[in-house]
Amino acid sequence: MSALGYVAVVGQVAVVGAGAPLLTGWMRQVRARLEGRAGAGVLQPWRDTRKLLRKEPITAVGTGPTFRLAPALLVATTMVAAALVPLLSTATPVSGVADLILVVALIALGTLALALAGLDTGTAFGGMGASREMTIAVLAETGRIPVDNPSTHLELTMIHEAMVLEYAGPDLALVELGAQMRLTLLLGLLASLFAPWGIATTTSAATLLLALVLFTVKVAVLGSVLAGAEVFWAKVRLFKVPELLAGSFLLALLAVAVSYFLGGA
Repeated sequence: MSALGYVAVVGQVAVVGAGAPLLTGWMRQVRARLEGRAGAGVLQPWRDTRKLLRKEPITAVGTGPTFRLAPALLVATTMVAAALVPLLSTATPVSGVADLILVVALIALGTLALALAGLDTGTAFGGMGASREMTIAVLAETGRIPVDNPSTHLELTMIHEAMVLEYAGPDLALVELGAQMRLTLLLGLLASLFAPWGIATTTSAATLLLALVLFTVKVAVLGSVLAGAEVFWAKVRLFKVPELLAGSFLLALLAVAVSYFLGGA
């Protein structure tokens, strides 16, 4: 494996880590324009992260190591998953050891850590959010429409926000960064599966650069579509969520069955 293979892995992690706040800012800007507002700008998530990192870390009374380690674990698992998923190149040193089960397990580990942190606070909101997260996250990640609205603060509807109410300062910055990275990773995985054009299959600097440009464009387009859906598509009522999850489970089961029979053929 040439050095460019390792560069591709580092590039994937860097583009997800550094580009995640920009994607969030871009989606917020698209939403603002569709709602007739000026918006805070694409760089606002980076400004928020910088402000939070400068604040004093505060830990809720009575919490254990789970609460303190969950933000770092959330970011770390996402970074490892970003290194494994072929976002920019398939010719990487980890291409032979990565599979979908491992990527899903890494994402689920981050979700589990955050849910345990919500339970560790001992608050009613933390327990409620953790319970809802583990119920819905089975087939609906990142807490987006139609299941959840990540910008809501209504106690009867919030899911992700309920688990992170006790975080502040650098810990909250890591939680927000981890959520942004997970969204970027999943949109990148979606683009790689259904629009794999431009992904480098050889260790060439030109192909890696082209893959980076096309990856940025595809994720930006998907983010715009998702932001538009959040504006024009109403959130599903909470008691309707089991029906959505049941439909998602049947589609996933059908996909697995079709893959099994086509693979056997």
